[in-house]
Amino acid sequence: MSTPPTPTWRPDIRRLTGEFVGTAFLLAAVVGSGIMAENLTDDVGLQLFQNAFATAGALVALILAFGSVSGAHFNPAVTITDRAFGGIDTPTAVWYVAAQTTGAIVGVMIANLMFDLDAVSWSTKDRSSINLVFAEGVATLGLLLVIFGVVRSGRASTVAFAVGGYIAAAYYFTSSTSFANPAVTVARMFSDTFAGIEPASAPAFIAAQLVAVGVAIALIRILWPDMRDVADEVLVPHGDTGATIGA
Repeated sequence: MSTPPTPTWRPDIRRLTGEFVGTAFLLAAVVGSGIMAENLTDDVGLQLFQNAFATAGALVALILAFGSVSGAHFNPAVTITDRAFGGIDTPTAVWYVAAQTTGAIVGVMIANLMFDLDAVSWSTKDRSSINLVFAEGVATLGLLLVIFGVVRSGRASTVAFAVGGYIAAAYYFTSSTSFANPAVTVARMFSDTFAGIEPASAPAFIAAQLVAVGVAIALIRILWPDMRDVADEVLVPHGDTGATIGA
């Protein structure tokens, strides 16, 4: 009797849909609140506050809503780090990154359309300065340490509020206003507004974010070496368990 063929890997549509929809709403909040802030005031400081407040609030809500569906990564940097610790397998990680990036672009297009702008309007906002690129590395590193530190300390139920608080702060303490997310960086090229980034500036931002992933993985191994079982339990969605995210 012949051995039955080994089942091929199939993407989990529920989890991928969660990553797509969640990331789309996140970018709709980031870009939409930026556009609204520009419409409400000419004060750049107030614009930044409004953008940061709306983004942080949306993050908390989206993590709580989608954490039990997909783990609420919404961020390739989080997904790659989770893969490094065995929280998800490689095919799932690849599909997650694809869903996050596609969802992010769709979210920006939705934000543009909600404010009667062209669905795609390439950004002309120059963010090429070395200090901004360095800031992106710092922002991404801090975000990953917050996420995995909170989770590996056994406090996964508070990660939504930790991430929301960190991103709100990072809007102000980083010169780049803390994209901290390759999918977000790609998507924000599609909107020539307060929250945009010109395509020529994006590759350096993404490179800095990916370097930060490597540094974060090393630091997480040093700082929380004995908490892998806790991390595996809460980072991978099983039924109604687990959540982690990135802005």
